[in-house]
Amino acid sequence: MFVKVYQYHIQKNKVDEYLAIQEKASEIYGRHLDFHTMYLNSKDDATKWIEISRYKDENEYQKSMDMINQQEEIQELFKAFQSLLVTDKSEISEEDFIEKKEKYTF
Repeated sequence: MFVKVYQYHIQKNKVDEYLAIQEKASEIYGRHLDFHTMYLNSKDDATKWIEISRYKDENEYQKSMDMINQQEEIQELFKAFQSLLVTDKSEISEEDFIEKKEKYTF
């Protein structure tokens, strides 16, 4: 599995808008990709979010993202997302990972 991890800070009073944008973006991504995304909100800093998305493989991800990123609707959603970022913490960090093993125990 190919995994993308993003970290960013969303204004506290904009969380509902943020989640609505993510839902719309997921609908678009879902038309082209098989993926699973998890959104984590820090217990220590309410503005801090981590987004973890899993994809079948990196080649499928790259091919599909090239096509998705050309769509006007996704560009508009990204601009709306950027407007929700905390002004003095507007950086979006992005990292790539390879999942080596999956194990769930509860």
